[in-house]
Amino acid sequence: MPDADLLFTPASTAAALIRRGALSPVDYLEAVLAAIELQQPRLNVFVEVMAGEARAEAVRAEAAVQAGAPLGPLHGVPVHIKDLLDVKGVPTRKGSAIFADAPPAAADDVLVARLRAAGAIILGKSTTPEFGNKGLTDSPPHGITRNPWNLGRTSGGSSGGAAAAVAAGLGPLGLGTDGAGSVRGPAACCGVVGLKPTLGAVPYESATDSFSNNTYAGPLARTVTDAAVMHAVLSGGAAGDVWSLKGEDRRRLSPQLTGADLSAVRIGYIPRCHNPRVAADVAANTRASLDAWAAMGAAVEEVTDEIDWIEHEGRILYQAGFAVGFAQFLPRWQNQMDPVTLAFMERGNGFGLHDYRRAQFARTRLFRAIQALFGRYDFLVTPTMSRTALPVEFDAANDEVEVDGVKCGITRQGWTAYQYPFNLTGHPALSLPSGFGADGLPTAVQVVGKWGAETDVLRLGALLEQARPWAGHRPPG
Repeated sequence: MPDADLLFTPASTAAALIRRGALSPVDYLEAVLAAIELQQPRLNVFVEVMAGEARAEAVRAEAAVQAGAPLGPLHGVPVHIKDLLDVKGVPTRKGSAIFADAPPAAADDVLVARLRAAGAIILGKSTTPEFGNKGLTDSPPHGITRNPWNLGRTSGGSSGGAAAAVAAGLGPLGLGTDGAGSVRGPAACCGVVGLKPTLGAVPYESATDSFSNNTYAGPLARTVTDAAVMHAVLSGGAAGDVWSLKGEDRRRLSPQLTGADLSAVRIGYIPRCHNPRVAADVAANTRASLDAWAAMGAAVEEVTDEIDWIEHEGRILYQAGFAVGFAQFLPRWQNQMDPVTLAFMERGNGFGLHDYRRAQFARTRLFRAIQALFGRYDFLVTPTMSRTALPVEFDAANDEVEVDGVKCGITRQGWTAYQYPFNLTGHPALSLPSGFGADGLPTAVQVVGKWGAETDVLRLGALLEQARPWAGHRPPG
């Protein structure tokens, strides 16, 4: 297989070829490393490429195949890790000058350990904005990560390095994190698949406040199957995450989704959340996706309920967290921190205890409103973003997002309004490519499922992928 095709082969296909002895893990890794050497200067998707360690792992993976040893579902597949999660022997820099000289991590994060146990080869650390703070990926120490479809556009954030790498064929799988849309937004910008799981389905031991957590770890992949395989590897309880300890089996598929007949499936379409507008091309591609499910028999209905999407209260929770969590760094590091981080902290300091508690109460109200919708619908569908990727120089703290030439507020109001609500409610949410916009960049649709219903969400996504294939598209260059 030519290297150009191998780089865009789904991870599940590559793993099957490796198990059959038809693909060498060593050759596979070398093809990916060569592509990274070529593309990293123009895209800037990696903080660190662990070439030496990865080559040693690939040699061991090949030996295991030749010896007939038991092989995991990701055996020999290169995977990169967002630089907010620990990889043993490599610093976790968090996109910040504060941690530029951090010591190597003493141990793998539990999710990295699970990927290794499944046979994955850890390829390197992907870029993130400072502390994963925004919906674009750039940082003072590491510069701008660019969208492989158009170098003048952002790859999204904060898992923008992971999404751009997958889209460009620089490793078929990326582990991202999603605190306010940070897996789904980059997936939408870069034309790949991104899953935010149900709260607790995948442990997140990096959370500072486990009990009030709204940050998740999830896969970025080229296909729904790849995302599903990686999600299965990551899932399961861990001692350091209280939400993961419920012991609930989340793998059951609802019977009405077993085949391709969706006559028993009800989809509620939410055209807008807090955002005042959605771009015409995004709306058209979302409608085409809904029509594809309707052609399979699904009942699609626009949700007309008045829902308080708690945009203001959500900002209180987010920005107050920054203000308290990173105040310790200001005396020494303020002049080297991202101005967006500093702006969020300043705004967060303006909120009081009563504001914060009212925002927490609002989170519960939003959860119950979404639960009520799931009394009528099996899935909720929205665009993932209101428009295609923003310019790389966009100021996420102050600039207003333009949608079809109309200013619509800052990013969370005008661009990513569909994402953060489901971080707060905990429901699983999957971003899928829906087509291309008038500017040639990817658009995306979001599927939200019932609590714990990742398998159903992935199945509905796979049916759309079959009806409207996208994985064959490759960015230029």
